[in-house]
Amino acid sequence: MIGFCPLASGSKGNSIYLGTGQTRLLVDAGISLKDLTERLLKIGVEVQSLDAILITHEHIDHIRGLSALCRKWNIPVFANRETAKAIAAVSTFMPKFKIFSTGESFQFGDVKVHPFSIQHDAIEPVAFTFEFNQLKVGVCADLGFATTLVTHQLQNCDYLYVEANHQPSMVHASSRPMVYKQRVLSRQGHLSNEESAKLISDVHHEKLKHVYLAHLSSECNTPEIAYKIITETLERQNKVVKVSVCPQSEISVPTYFSDGVAILKELSCHQRQTELDTCG
Repeated sequence: MIGFCPLASGSKGNSIYLGTGQTRLLVDAGISLKDLTERLLKIGVEVQSLDAILITHEHIDHIRGLSALCRKWNIPVFANRETAKAIAAVSTFMPKFKIFSTGESFQFGDVKVHPFSIQHDAIEPVAFTFEFNQLKVGVCADLGFATTLVTHQLQNCDYLYVEANHQPSMVHASSRPMVYKQRVLSRQGHLSNEESAKLISDVHHEKLKHVYLAHLSSECNTPEIAYKIITETLERQNKVVKVSVCPQSEISVPTYFSDGVAILKELSCHQRQTELDTCG
């Protein structure tokens, strides 16, 4: 597949596929090898054809399937040094690491990859931008605060995967322990719907084609609330862009690239239920 497709998004596991004419990448491997294999096949990709795995940080919902995946297929794993050390400490199989420096771009195949620092309660968490074929894709989740660096790096993206984790009132009203509430709401936690809306608005431009809302809390958010807050914020500012909500237990609506043009695969309404602008 030449395109972009979140395979899973949320606290139970995260993984994203990005394919170009020459390169097939996986960002994070936070679901089981079985689930990863099945979901990749839904977009016509065999897991063994992956060229590399890029890791944002060492939390289990981003590396759960990494050891099994690397043990079976020995796919190279790109991570910064501190993240690699943290993964190595808990892995049952040592991945074939390729170390990058946070803040420094590198070329892999036909893709220019730029890892940049974000604020989260991990050792050295990063987000990524990917540039290829005159397109730019931003992947930015698991952050408690959108710094000026984040806003700068996500400028001019054609496609954006960005966190909309929670609604603060639902966090406060939840039965979760106070330590959880404090963590989620802190600058080392996760972005709220309103914070996500502001970030998307700040980086919006006329060529932004599609925004994927990511890492929604199953208890402290809903797809309907996240979608409503983000889209209404953008509409008030006369900013137009397609918005989809990424589910946890199935793939998101894939975007296929064809000569720089995005083609959204037509899915059944059941499969598109989180893309609320078409099934709502």
